[in-house]
Amino acid sequence: MKEKMKEIAQRISELRKLSEVDTEEIAIYLNVPVETYVDYEQGKNDIPASVLYEIAQKLNVDMGLLLTGEETRMHIFTVTRKGNGIRVERRKQYKYENLAEKFIHKKAEPFIVTVKPSIEQGKPTTNSHPGQEFNFVISGSLKIYIHDNEIVLEKGDSIFFDSSYEHAMEALNGKKAKFLAIIL
Repeated sequence: MKEKMKEIAQRISELRKLSEVDTEEIAIYLNVPVETYVDYEQGKNDIPASVLYEIAQKLNVDMGLLLTGEETRMHIFTVTRKGNGIRVERRKQYKYENLAEKFIHKKAEPFIVTVKPSIEQGKPTTNSHPGQEFNFVISGSLKIYIHDNEIVLEKGDSIFFDSSYEHAMEALNGKKAKFLAIIL
């Protein structure tokens, strides 16, 4: 997985340079320190899926190009068979599977997200990104932390929220949780 993240980081660096966007400009756009962004491009830190989405928006490319290195080209539909989506590891406890990396000009990014139960106690690290997000729990129990709220979702429950607010997810009951996430 580390090799894949380095390939993605290299593609981002190349596309940023081709787009004539400097590291400071994109760091400001992402609302991260320049050093953090440079670490993303150098493959030193895993890039959160939400940040990949924002980078794709800034560079005016589909996220599929960042993930695969191939131009997206499907205009009418794309099918992703079970377990065959492009996988992105955001943090050790989160695994993302992109479900539409080949579709061009998407208005949303759909993922299957698997969250491992946390060994550490306390609230997980939060993140935020522009736009909105929809999460639908497929299996397990999930605690969502968002803007000073804690909401427990069970299989079949869903939440739609403004993702510009700090948020995080945590699997409960010592078991992994799986949910459909759509980032808009």
